[in-house]
Amino acid sequence: MRTQNDRRVRRILPMTLLTGGIALLAACSGTSGHDEATQGGEPDAPTIKMLSDTGDGTNWTGYGRTFDEAHYSPLDQINDGNVAKLGLKWWMDLPPVPSVAGAPLAVDGVLYLGIGYSQIYAVDAATGKTLWTYDPKVTEVAGDKLQPAWGIRGIAYGNGNIYTGTQDGRLIAVDAKSGSEKWSVQTTEGPEDGRFITGAPRVFRDMVIIGHGGADTANVRGYVTAYDARTGAQRWRFYTVPGDPKRGPDGAASDDAMVQATKTWTGEWWKYGGGGTAWNAMTYDPELDRIYIGTGNGAPWNRNVRSPGGGDNLFLCSIVALDAKTGKYVWHYQTTPGESWDYNSSQDMSLATLDIGGKKRRVILHAPKNGFFYVLDRDTGKLISAKPFVKVTWASGVDIKTGRPIENPEVRAIDKPILVWPSPAGGHSWHAQSFNPKTGLVYMPVQDMPAVHDPRGIDTARWQRKSGGLEAGYRPMVTKGAPPMPGAKVAALIAWDPVAQKKVWSVPLSGALNAGVASTAGNLVFEGNLDGKFVAYDAKTGKTLWSFDAQNGFAGQPITYTVKGVQYVTVIAGLGTTTGVMGALMGDKAWNYRDQRRRVLTFALGGKAALPAWKRAPLPPFTDDPSFRADPQLVDRGAEAFSSHCTVCHGAGATAGGSAPDLRRSAVPLDEGTFRQIVAEGMLVPQGMPKFRDFTPQDIEALRHYIRYQAQAAQQARQK
Repeated sequence: MRTQNDRRVRRILPMTLLTGGIALLAACSGTSGHDEATQGGEPDAPTIKMLSDTGDGTNWTGYGRTFDEAHYSPLDQINDGNVAKLGLKWWMDLPPVPSVAGAPLAVDGVLYLGIGYSQIYAVDAATGKTLWTYDPKVTEVAGDKLQPAWGIRGIAYGNGNIYTGTQDGRLIAVDAKSGSEKWSVQTTEGPEDGRFITGAPRVFRDMVIIGHGGADTANVRGYVTAYDARTGAQRWRFYTVPGDPKRGPDGAASDDAMVQATKTWTGEWWKYGGGGTAWNAMTYDPELDRIYIGTGNGAPWNRNVRSPGGGDNLFLCSIVALDAKTGKYVWHYQTTPGESWDYNSSQDMSLATLDIGGKKRRVILHAPKNGFFYVLDRDTGKLISAKPFVKVTWASGVDIKTGRPIENPEVRAIDKPILVWPSPAGGHSWHAQSFNPKTGLVYMPVQDMPAVHDPRGIDTARWQRKSGGLEAGYRPMVTKGAPPMPGAKVAALIAWDPVAQKKVWSVPLSGALNAGVASTAGNLVFEGNLDGKFVAYDAKTGKTLWSFDAQNGFAGQPITYTVKGVQYVTVIAGLGTTTGVMGALMGDKAWNYRDQRRRVLTFALGGKAALPAWKRAPLPPFTDDPSFRADPQLVDRGAEAFSSHCTVCHGAGATAGGSAPDLRRSAVPLDEGTFRQIVAEGMLVPQGMPKFRDFTPQDIEALRHYIRYQAQAAQQARQK
């Protein structure tokens, strides 16, 4: 039986602490210290106050600023009446890392940034001066875990520490003043388990909690783990889906809940892991002393593979409420029972108290991938209301009495392809939403597009996951030829009334998967978009009040805070994560990975700084030899390999969106030796390009043929 304290903790202590005596040494390295830490200590009062006080806008202490994950600030020094005077105060260049989508924090005049593979920066918030940096050297140890993702999305602050997860599965505490590592714990079950971390940890009580990803690319069983915030000792773990019943209980906080969950699965689901990873959203509720976990999709997506006899498959695509002290199950609400379309519920869960039907209700506001906006009673987990905020065809609605979706007939792909809205990108993806208690509205970036799920050729009884890439239990979503609908408008920033369950305003946006949002008491909504504009909107009407040419598109969310009474707004310009998948929708406006201006931008009223003069160069031409003749069989083989292994960074159809180079415009695929050294031998691992050690020489050649075929198709389409 696995115990809750079977994780090795590595502690690194300053020399000044070594005089603390035998007891301190035991706490650092011995069993008695580990057990003592497991019992818990007093919460860090200053941190808890900052995260609890929604009325004090001095700091942006957590991913969503405060415990409520509202991404809202009560500051109004910058407001709809003077935002036209907002100007750049300072800027700072960042290195060419795979992703700069990480959300900054601001605590007591210091900005903390997590970018790329968990590189941490501490910066003077008023001047932009770098105070320290920290690099956990992820590319040196992550191995195959570099393949499925791009790095960190956010960090946490508490107990005088900055907490970050890493792609190789570590949770690390770094001293917020010095940047020195205080402790590091491996949260996963080893280098071959397929789990990795991209989400932001959350601090609550005297603990820090983290989940993981991996269910799209490996046989992964999801869990979240709470650690002692001071020592890194494991306090409790909750599995989100059941394991093999023959192995018995896990010795975890979830043991009782897994008895209930097991009844909702069929077949031998545990051989596929099951999924349910909590890779992003977690919300602590200080009023009820609960923590809400947003869980992910099934592994694989196709329920006919993982659970062939049907079933709801708890706790996939759910909000699960846990007792914060013990990790024990309290209640759950499943947004997509028996999910088969990658409709995870890992999106923000914002807490609010709303007047509904003449009564004050403590609620959760949640807009997951499946396209419905949910208002839940957080005391009981019961559904209050649910309405679609984008086009939805998989269900006609949600039954208020049962809380279950009214699933449309034939929406599950059994023997023929189906076209379903929304796509796996989701009606709303992981990018931050903001609830503004002054306007009563939720602001969020959305996209309205479908996807095809094709079961043909899938032997559900014998299906096995191959190595490393995205495998959903359907035929790969392959793109051959020039991409359709370049520049199609499918995205928007919307304002949603959660009480009336209706859209109040909408602003069209380019591309898909636009950046996260923050709103303020100054009647402002801030968002950076894929066109390269950082924009302030009127929170009530959606009118553009101010914009700034950032010379680059955005993926991350803005924050606002004060230093010595002056309000600042900070955002990181640059792309990363899932933004790169949808390059085709940007057309010729897509950002060239090699030309990006990755920068920290900080604004204040009357700011006079200016970015260096820059004129955006056109995208490089498509590169290929006109005499090259693609082998159709190699192109087909390469298309599948590219779809499962390369699309998440280099874009669907090899049309990059800025998170990685556009290989159709690169000379590298023309040279077999260089291409092999990069892809199969790891030449560029230090720069974040993974090594695909399982690719055979035939796979490498097939990829080259596919990329060159795509380049020729794009060139021919342009000449028409």
